[in-house]
Amino acid sequence: MVQLNNNFLKLQDNYLFSTISKKVSNYKKNNPNKNIINMGIGDVVLPLPEVCIEAMQKAIIEMGNKDTFKGYGPEQGYEFLREKIATYDYENLPISPDEIFISDGAKCDIGRIIELFDTNNSIAVPDPVYPVYVDTNVIAGRSGNFNNINNKFENIEYLTMNAENNFVPSIPQKKVDLIYLCFPNNPTGTVLNKEELSKWVEYAKQYNSIILYDSAYEAFITDPSIPHSIYEIEDATKVAIEFRSFSKTAGFTGLRCAYTVIPNNLVINNTKLLDLYRRLISTKFNGVSYVTQKAAEALYSFDGFMQVNKNIEYYLNNAKIIKDKLNELSISSFGGENSPYIWLKIPNNMNSWDFFDMLLTTANIVGTPGSGFGPTGEGYFRLTAFNSLENTLISMDRLEHIF
Repeated sequence: MVQLNNNFLKLQDNYLFSTISKKVSNYKKNNPNKNIINMGIGDVVLPLPEVCIEAMQKAIIEMGNKDTFKGYGPEQGYEFLREKIATYDYENLPISPDEIFISDGAKCDIGRIIELFDTNNSIAVPDPVYPVYVDTNVIAGRSGNFNNINNKFENIEYLTMNAENNFVPSIPQKKVDLIYLCFPNNPTGTVLNKEELSKWVEYAKQYNSIILYDSAYEAFITDPSIPHSIYEIEDATKVAIEFRSFSKTAGFTGLRCAYTVIPNNLVINNTKLLDLYRRLISTKFNGVSYVTQKAAEALYSFDGFMQVNKNIEYYLNNAKIIKDKLNELSISSFGGENSPYIWLKIPNNMNSWDFFDMLLTTANIVGTPGSGFGPTGEGYFRLTAFNSLENTLISMDRLEHIF
């Protein structure tokens, strides 16, 4: 008889955003005339930068000509894009094109990367945290069983992040093999300075740990003292893998393009992780399309930089509008200055899913319950700046009327 991977059965309920989608769909079905503004899921609304459109049009013409047609591309990504990434995203940092792997999304890479590591490795995740970090390890059999009393998996080290510790996760008091860090953080929108990030690099060096560093939102950093890459920290290339994405920076959520950096000197038991990962993706992945990679390459031009920065400023302005309104309503909030996410403290000790239902039904606003990001997320709520200016203003006006 066929046996299932029973680790799937350990996953808690449905995927967070699927649950939200079902709730919203049911509400729309029963209230078809309501104008619902979605400030929950982190999807963008601005169109692709013009330089990307132009680059893709040229690439499509190439694909229609037998002399310039491209079939299967290199699984690691075309060199023209990897060179641009190394030159511009890692300027003055010890990262070369051969250490960069182009992919179809940071989420996909984060799910793939754990196949390099034995299931007996211990893991630590920030709490609250983007659900994919936990769920992929549950599926892989690394999490242990779920404890219904504290709402945690028994084999996962949860690094509490809340207002009391300024959303800076505490260094574990014991050895942890794999450490997930995400800064600017999803969902809290908070950041780590170089001093705090250096502590993690030192910890990883001491215990021969690996840091899985999700830097998908680095382009939203406005504070010059905040590191954009973990490789700005000395010796980080010996202990860290970094993930980045074009999804939120350039609107590639539907186009799909990202990349992972695995330094050459990241070695375990005399084996380069870079070599293992190259073998993994060549087995399971056929690469990102030529047309898409040409669109990404176009971002590394003067016009590309200007157009992307304009979009980022647009979303950060939305974040400021949200923050200002919450402050006006005496609702505590975090993030938003170096991130498109605003993490608010729910008033009146309301449950996060109850707050979700209240916002949906009384203000027709969709947000994300904090408890969906982990047990410490209870009592908090995430709003995103990824909407139109008009909708952001309307939603804040609605919010004012219910508080």
